[in-house]
Amino acid sequence: MITWNNLDTLEAFKNLSKAERVNIAEAMSGENGAERVKTYSTPMAEGLAYNYAAKQVDDKLLEDLQKLADEAQLTEKFEALYNGEVINTGEKRMVLHHLTRGQLGEAVNADGTDKRAFYKEQQQKIADFANKVHAGEITNAAGEKFTTVVQIGIGGSDLGPRAMYLALENWAKKNDTFKMEAKFISNVDPDDAAAVLYGIDVAHSIFILVSKSGTTLETLTNESFVKDALKNAGLDASKHMIAVTSETSPLAKSDDYLAAFFMDDYIGGRYSSTSAVGGAVLSLAFGPEVFERFLNGAAEEDRLGTEKDIRKNPAMLDALIGVYERNVLGYPSTAVLPYSQALSRFPAHLQQLDMESNGKCVNRFGERLDYVTGPVIFGEPGTNGQHSFYQLLHQGTDIIPLQFVGFKNNQMNTDVVIQGSTSQQKLCANVAAQIVAFACGKKDENRNKNFEGGRPSSIIIGEQLNPETLGALLSHFENKVMFQGFVWNVNSFDQEGVQLGKVLAKRVLAHETDGALKVLSDLMNI
Repeated sequence: MITWNNLDTLEAFKNLSKAERVNIAEAMSGENGAERVKTYSTPMAEGLAYNYAAKQVDDKLLEDLQKLADEAQLTEKFEALYNGEVINTGEKRMVLHHLTRGQLGEAVNADGTDKRAFYKEQQQKIADFANKVHAGEITNAAGEKFTTVVQIGIGGSDLGPRAMYLALENWAKKNDTFKMEAKFISNVDPDDAAAVLYGIDVAHSIFILVSKSGTTLETLTNESFVKDALKNAGLDASKHMIAVTSETSPLAKSDDYLAAFFMDDYIGGRYSSTSAVGGAVLSLAFGPEVFERFLNGAAEEDRLGTEKDIRKNPAMLDALIGVYERNVLGYPSTAVLPYSQALSRFPAHLQQLDMESNGKCVNRFGERLDYVTGPVIFGEPGTNGQHSFYQLLHQGTDIIPLQFVGFKNNQMNTDVVIQGSTSQQKLCANVAAQIVAFACGKKDENRNKNFEGGRPSSIIIGEQLNPETLGALLSHFENKVMFQGFVWNVNSFDQEGVQLGKVLAKRVLAHETDGALKVLSDLMNI
């Protein structure tokens, strides 16, 4: 039987708090460090590996983390989730994003349908539509092919799909699967939509409106912006737009759209990249087969999430080390540092995924927590970040755990030898050097040049960023966030914290304000 208990009531956590601290500078020095790098590595799906040699753990601490995983019933809770229990207690909903890419357990039925079959049906409908667009069977009014796809959404309807598109754009061009250029409109700032529309040929563009409810203010505002641009170009907007929405939304059966593809309330926006939300734009941009490969990579990594042994479950191990760093060592934030330019927007996606999921101060039952939960997430690609905020990471007063991601080979298979090494070798040399520099530091009598070290990091290493490895990478972080939410006893699948500002904004626009809100509205000339 599953029980939901606060972290500070668990015996394993109390013991973990008393565990001897690991001196990472000593552990990562010399032959000890070499052995750790070889030993402290856990295989992931699709040839990836999670290496945690530079984390403040040893075999004894790993035993303590295993006891915490067992007492917190992490695998049992994951099993309950993918078998359709109501895990999202705030909204009284199941959590089914794993079903969009595979069946981990029993059949899940809701709304009178098998949900795995429903997600597969939507995926097939999107694939059929995309293939017809690519073949020129669905065209603009002049009978010409669409060449650009534009996604209109915000939050999870933008950040995840945009990050995934950018991650595979160059790979697709190199591998002859690039079908259509994709653009994204998200911000209600009119400059966002205007800039995208200014840079495309609207006559050859198809627009995807993504709104589960069909009432999202920013998204509908941007839709009106786009429709106005199409009208001004003498075009029929209904021949250029499709919708991704729920079956019950006002968009579902509207004549304003060429087609509608469905999502449901069981998949939160930040977990929707493997649903129709990501499926429509990625299938149009790269072809349905590439999207299928992306889903397969995620499904393979999901299966590892069912392992009870944390050394065989990379997402759970990553999550537990993160809990130790947050709740025992007291580290306030985590930097995500992909050494791959293709992952330039991946940290932004993880920022929403992690902070919107676990940025909670009450438990699943609404009771105030006496311990900290989700960390602040930030990051940029290397090596750019090295010339930006790494100063604070190396010598600042806060110790910030680091999560590196790196690949042995680039996507374009294009490089040059300069000073005896390729650009890719230089990139990989930098990430290897940073891991050791952060861990071991450097002694110097000049305090300004002294590096204390002891700064923990992990790295996910792969051969190349492609659809399968991207899917596995996405699944890893989604499951990491889920497991941490289980440990902290929070509901990782609602986001009440984003609602208050929306409500107040509507009051401002309706001129129903007083006090500070009225003065601020006047200052902004609303």
